Amino acid sequence: MGTKRRLAPPKLKLPDGPRWSKPRYNWAALRAALLYGTMSAVAVGIALALRDGPAWEHPAPWLVLRMPTALGLSAALGLTLAAAAIAATRIVTSRFAWGRRLHRDLRPMARHLSLTHILLLAGFSSLGEELLFRGLLTPAIGVPMSAVLFGLAHQIAGPSRWVWVTWASVMGVGFGAIFATTGSLLGPLLAHAVMNAVNLAYLRDHEPADDETASPAH
Repeated sequence: MGTKRRLAPPKLKLPDGPRWSKPRYNWAALRAALLYGTMSAVAVGIALALRDGPAWEHPAPWLVLRMPTALGLSAALGLTLAAAAIAATRIVTSRFAWGRRLHRDLRPMARHLSLTHILLLAGFSSLGEELLFRGLLTPAIGVPMSAVLFGLAHQIAGPSRWVWVTWASVMGVGFGAIFATTGSLLGPLLAHAVMNAVNLAYLRDHEPADDETASPAH
């Protein structure tokens, strides 16, 4: 009698595409994370050397709150700002030609990122930029000026340069206002990290079409 061949169970195959790609080394992402980590250390060191208290606490907040209240209010405001910014990104990308152009100009930096790289960049960029521009600079030069410097630091090549600078400056005002109001950097850190992670994934996975609902404004 012949022996019956046992059929091997079918192997599970994930769909192709960046959402399912395995994490690979992305040296640009790792270099950026190292740069932001260095930025964080420098900002903390300067703040400790030049003033009383750490960089993640505002020395003279607009509201005098107990620490638990300050942390809770800062986190709530930060997550609200992140949700509003993420929604605004979707609206301008679908309705305005300049929003789609900005999306296309930024997309190359996110196209080959895995989920691990996105989380790494979102975490380290928010930590480095918030400690420098909010934790160190906002108490020294105020919310508007630190926001302008934050915006100018976001330079890209191409026609969308000043759109991106303006967007970053507006977000800088929001981050700085939360920090100055509550005295806690928790909210800006959460807002910045969540917004960066969600929008990097959106940049990676979404290619805006020319026939999306468009506004006559360009």
